[in-house]
Amino acid sequence: MSLHHTLIVGAGPAAIQTAVAVAKSWQGEVSIVNRNGSHSSEVQNQLMKSGNVITAIAPNRPSLSGEVKITHFYDEFASVEDRFDAMIVCVPSYSYHDVLQALRIEKITQLQTIILLSPIIGSNELVNKLVRESGRSIEVISFSTYFAATKFLPDGDLVSFTKAVKKRIYLATNKERSLHLLHVERLLAEAGIETVVKETPIDVECRNITTYVHPAFFINPFSLNEIFSENKSLKSLYKLYPEGPITQETIRVMVKLWKEISALVVEIGGNPINLLQFLNDDNYPVHDESLSRSDLESFRKFEPVKQEYLLYIRYASILIDPFSKPDNNGAYFDFSKVPYQQISRTASEEWSVPRIPFEDYMNLVQMHRMAVERGINTPEIVRLIQLFEKKVHEWQCLKGESIRGMRNEERERL
Repeated sequence: MSLHHTLIVGAGPAAIQTAVAVAKSWQGEVSIVNRNGSHSSEVQNQLMKSGNVITAIAPNRPSLSGEVKITHFYDEFASVEDRFDAMIVCVPSYSYHDVLQALRIEKITQLQTIILLSPIIGSNELVNKLVRESGRSIEVISFSTYFAATKFLPDGDLVSFTKAVKKRIYLATNKERSLHLLHVERLLAEAGIETVVKETPIDVECRNITTYVHPAFFINPFSLNEIFSENKSLKSLYKLYPEGPITQETIRVMVKLWKEISALVVEIGGNPINLLQFLNDDNYPVHDESLSRSDLESFRKFEPVKQEYLLYIRYASILIDPFSKPDNNGAYFDFSKVPYQQISRTASEEWSVPRIPFEDYMNLVQMHRMAVERGINTPEIVRLIQLFEKKVHEWQCLKGESIRGMRNEERERL
């Protein structure tokens, strides 16, 4: 079963990279749709200049690199035609509901599969519900996370640059294993990425490490003060305090959050991750001298204090890249020196909170909603949501201006 025409939903760097990879691997037509707005107008202008050609650069990854001519660009969801058999959703997971409703998938009668590039816990269930409500039976495939780290090149006219790819991606479908899933596996294999197919989507969606790490490290007074500051931040995302946000308390928050999310995963029918082992084996490892294999594998059995201790060791051990080669002065690569992005105005003069932590906050809101529906108590998730909304409320009151995607009354909701 081939996929003749794929619709990429979104026009960010990940969407452009995915469009190029799909066109090369599946050898069918590819079109792109983005919501009406200033970014869509800019994309449309760039496509007119290039003759609808988009470019992806991924050093040493030929299947992800190259130029591709897209069939069509739609600058609003309502204009999408009934000509697609596959749809890859490359927008943040918190917008899935609104985007799929705006696309009116009941009108895209040829659609066979919807692929979620970067879902959150419960996304497949949500999309499947929307599909059923539209009277359709469509396969929904979940990735564990986007397969690379991709940005637009500055002044690159819609050129995406992929600096790294994931070593492993988990996949699952809401249907019996299908040829569509085989197409996805082949696309990732061509990029040198290992794939692991799980039985249920929830077992895939709980394997995005940012779900556990980002809220703990970036929704706290230290990080929020850096993000909402008028002055350029000189701190780093993954350093120990006072250079960064990692303290005994932020590690404690991570453990609490992992346990609440694990309870939600179990309720939905999945198997929770071993947080420390997943951080090490699926993301970036440390030497055995720092964390033993027995500590990694037995992490779930330990008391919270030892879990916090082991996580602190892990983050202290990757302040530098432990597998890099030291320079002539004996210094290893400064792995943790990742700068904070700060609140700024968009091209349309709206104030915008950076993706970290705005998307993490939105994901927490979505998980809290699911937990409430299932009668699960999540005090740490609620506390993090309220902390973020309090900071936003204070900033908006101080400035007398609003932030895109937020309302003054948000913090009164819980």
